[in-house]
Amino acid sequence: MPTGVAIRDAREQLFDAAERVLLRDGPDALTSRAVTTEAGCAKGVLHKHFTDFDGFLAELVLDRIRRLDDQAEVLLKAAGQGSVADNLTTMLTDLFGSVAVAIVSLTISRDGLRARLREAVPTGVPILSDAGRVVMDYLTAEQKYGRIPADADLNTLGLTLIGSTHLLFADRTGVRPTYDEVRRFVSSVVPE
Repeated sequence: MPTGVAIRDAREQLFDAAERVLLRDGPDALTSRAVTTEAGCAKGVLHKHFTDFDGFLAELVLDRIRRLDDQAEVLLKAAGQGSVADNLTTMLTDLFGSVAVAIVSLTISRDGLRARLREAVPTGVPILSDAGRVVMDYLTAEQKYGRIPADADLNTLGLTLIGSTHLLFADRTGVRPTYDEVRRFVSSVVPE
């Protein structure tokens, strides 16, 4: 792209390009050159909007974490309706079928990125901790509806759902678990 040509929504264009590279080629292939090539822009565009590449990656991760708010809203609205296992399966399959697994790999593989993210997300693994919060809020709502036993340990239940579902999806190059496979796991864990 020639110098001086304006790019609309450069941040989002760069984030989307990074997500495509991450999903297609994995965290090792994610470089500033790969992102700008995928976005169809000059490398300087990235550095115009971000202090450095780890700063860009931190903003990407935080942006994708913020997108969980939409899933949280949908899941909370489903409380008291349908099947608890179906509601959780849909949320978990959508979450881990997206860029979340790749973001976990990216975060684990880059020390500079983890250091930046610690400022915003001081504990846990970014995106997994946030997804855990979404699941916990939903389980709490379902407990109020009486659809989860009052004596259920929601913390253990939430951690089990997030951690185990992440493991089901962790191999980004392997066969993805089906909705039914995830549903069987969730229904084996969630007391209804």
